[in-house]
Amino acid sequence: MHSFRICQSVFGSALWSEKFFFRPAFCGFRRHNAGGDFAGGKTSPNSARKEMNMKNKMRITGNRTVIGIICIVLALGITFGIAPLVNRFTDRKVEVVQVKQNVERGHLITEDDVELVKVGALNLSDRTVKNKKYVVGKYAATNLYAGQIMIADLVAEKSNSADDVLSALDGTKVAISVNIASFAQGLSNKLRNGDIVSVIVYDKETNQSHVPPELQYVKVITTTTGDSVDSDRKTDATQAITVTLLASPDQAKLLAYLNTTTTLHFSLVCRRDKTVAEQYLKVQEDYLASHSSETTSQEDTNG
Repeated sequence: MHSFRICQSVFGSALWSEKFFFRPAFCGFRRHNAGGDFAGGKTSPNSARKEMNMKNKMRITGNRTVIGIICIVLALGITFGIAPLVNRFTDRKVEVVQVKQNVERGHLITEDDVELVKVGALNLSDRTVKNKKYVVGKYAATNLYAGQIMIADLVAEKSNSADDVLSALDGTKVAISVNIASFAQGLSNKLRNGDIVSVIVYDKETNQSHVPPELQYVKVITTTTGDSVDSDRKTDATQAITVTLLASPDQAKLLAYLNTTTTLHFSLVCRRDKTVAEQYLKVQEDYLASHSSETTSQEDTNG
């Protein structure tokens, strides 16, 4: 036991050495066991367990070292490789069209109304207008405000003002106004020029509602208040009491009848997207054309 203590004092840093993966040097003495035998011939269970633990520690620490080196390399790659590319992209500037002064809906846009400015390309809409030629000479589809970046949906080829639509009537289409009996029936006063709506008919006698196939998709020309102010000229939230629709002669007859015998509601189908709006109107036109052909054939047969 005395010899073991001498060895321990000489190599007192053995535990420190084990912690840093160095096995203690053989001290020249073998510990005497309780039975008087030396343990040098065989490794005791405790020694084997310690040796296994030390090997596991070395393996784990070695893995951690490798992982640490990989993380450092990745961090350097991101810092000096990817980050500059991202910064270069986010700092990239593009020239876009911006509203220079407030423009009212339906106003013909001129060179003085817009300007070119440079902005960051990040998160910029694909429909952003980058050339003034795509907006100058067109009409504002909604109210535009100074500093607003122009997108394609904010302009229209034709004015949606009631006066312009009415002036363009050529006999194939007619304009007809019907009542908006309540706030809710007129989409809570949110109907706008150019909207595509479905006319929902409620019959009090049958307590049933439906959308006539002839009135599935109809274009709104304007809504009008009790003071005869159209929606494109309103400056306040005065409730509209009528809605004027663009209709075929047959649709107009049906609307006039339903307006006096039932209650009409208007549900919004499409707004702003001119391409989609034209598709809806085309579906309605196709139905009216086929229905008109069937009616004509029946009349010829009866005649």
